[in-house]
Amino acid sequence: MNDDERRQGEQGDQGERDFEVRLRELLAEDAYTFRPPPAPYPAIRRRGVLERRRRVAAAGAMLVALAAMPVGAYALGGGRSGAETAMTPVPSVSAPRTPSPTPGGPARPATPGQLLDGITFAQAADGLEKCLAFRGTVPQSDGRTDLDTTDGYRIILALRSTGDSNATGDGMFVVAAERKEPKEAALICRIVDGEAVGLSGAGAAAPSDPSPVFADLNGGKLYQQSVLDRGNWKLPFRWGLVGAVKASVAKVTVSYGDSSAEAALDHGWFVASGVLNQQVTLAPRIKGYDADGRLVYDSDEDRYYARTLP
Repeated sequence: MNDDERRQGEQGDQGERDFEVRLRELLAEDAYTFRPPPAPYPAIRRRGVLERRRRVAAAGAMLVALAAMPVGAYALGGGRSGAETAMTPVPSVSAPRTPSPTPGGPARPATPGQLLDGITFAQAADGLEKCLAFRGTVPQSDGRTDLDTTDGYRIILALRSTGDSNATGDGMFVVAAERKEPKEAALICRIVDGEAVGLSGAGAAAPSDPSPVFADLNGGKLYQQSVLDRGNWKLPFRWGLVGAVKASVAKVTVSYGDSSAEAALDHGWFVASGVLNQQVTLAPRIKGYDADGRLVYDSDEDRYYARTLP
């Protein structure tokens, strides 16, 4: 190999090395140019914070909505306890059940004084039918279809309801007890502007309960306003009270604030009402007497009765 060929070979090798170096530089530049950008941690964190706030706000709105909606509870009998047995209605995915028309309709209360504030029996019966239609919009787990028609009930109380911060709008309450034996439950329903807006259950005393008088555990909505309005009730306030009595009880009296009443006894239930003109902190006091006038029950002596309002 002569000198010219050697120089050409060296130049060729140098050119390949220069090309290789340049190619490496280009590849390195491209790798930097097209490298995925770093994860935007500040943006991700900000999005996570916003999402958490959105969920908290949604949960808060749901709680407010639940607080604003009258509770729909069903306390279907059972023994005495210190707390309510309740179930909040959940919208049903099936079509609402409408009560079947019944020519007989509900039975009348035992005394005319159980229909108050100008509410007629026809209005109370119509309210009960709307209550049962409202009840038909929530899924039932007990399978008790006998509660779907008005003729299975006796209306034991109807009175005006005062709207508060938890259940706005004035309307009326209708309380209807089962007519069949044994008496296990009643319905407490609230009607506003001709529509049922809240429904709960009133439980009768269990047969084994030794107490001759049993104040309904869900009946507090009849004699108290929302805890949100504690100390600032709308007055005058029409109140009511229902519960179960045993056959040995001949008379029940109720005192509440500046009002008092003798309860009507209606097929195993006692029903009392009055008008409150002052703010109260104590629940109604209930006394039961036998046929000889002896005191057989005093709610102040009943360890299961909540004497103080929430």
